[in-house]
Amino acid sequence: MEATVQFAGRSVALDTSAGIWLAESAQSAKPDTVAALVPASFEAVARVFHPAVRYVGDDDVEVPWASVAAANGTTPHPLMQWGSVTGSMEYFENDDQSPLWHGAPARGHLPSPVAERLVQVLTGWTTTADVCWFAVAEGGAVITDHPTLSLPRCEYWLVNGPIELAAANMAAEPFEQSANLWWPADRAWCVATDVDLVSSYVAGSAACIAEVLARPDLEGLPAEFTHRITWDADQVNPPPVDAPD
Repeated sequence: MEATVQFAGRSVALDTSAGIWLAESAQSAKPDTVAALVPASFEAVARVFHPAVRYVGDDDVEVPWASVAAANGTTPHPLMQWGSVTGSMEYFENDDQSPLWHGAPARGHLPSPVAERLVQVLTGWTTTADVCWFAVAEGGAVITDHPTLSLPRCEYWLVNGPIELAAANMAAEPFEQSANLWWPADRAWCVATDVDLVSSYVAGSAACIAEVLARPDLEGLPAEFTHRITWDADQVNPPPVDAPD
């Protein structure tokens, strides 16, 4: 059966040309680097860490990576990786470190509270906040007669709408899925949440990124376009005890 051709109430675009600039940039970038996710033509880039979660009654309390690192005797830094910060790859999915945290950082999904905070910042750094593009990674759904935007790491469907769609759920309930890429029509900045990662990257002007990093309710660190994004990119902390061969 053909799936719906809408995400968050928005029809899938029949024209993906709005994303060609991203595809061209990604194709020329070194694989597995930040530049493969967001264009290196921007002045600056920040890495925004998806928080872990501690369950307190009916509330989900965000736990920053810095707190997890402190509890594990590891060091926060721009290239830190969850497996190295916690000490085990099992902490991505199966295990927790109760009572410090119970839910691992969301993989491939920017949590809506974090997206809402980014929207608050990024709205002021574009002239086209009402006209933005959102790319959703091709998954299990089958959408015929709708082209995808082809990037080296994934195929994406596109929808457009106001910047607030960045915090909308692009998946059918009860699942949650944010847009994996979003940018305004004036290309003033770009946000990428790769399907395999538990952090997102925001690229823009130096002043824009400085404001992102200054937000106390966003855990972010300055990044470089040459930074690797793989699980073993952390050269400060010890590798996880169960590191892949």
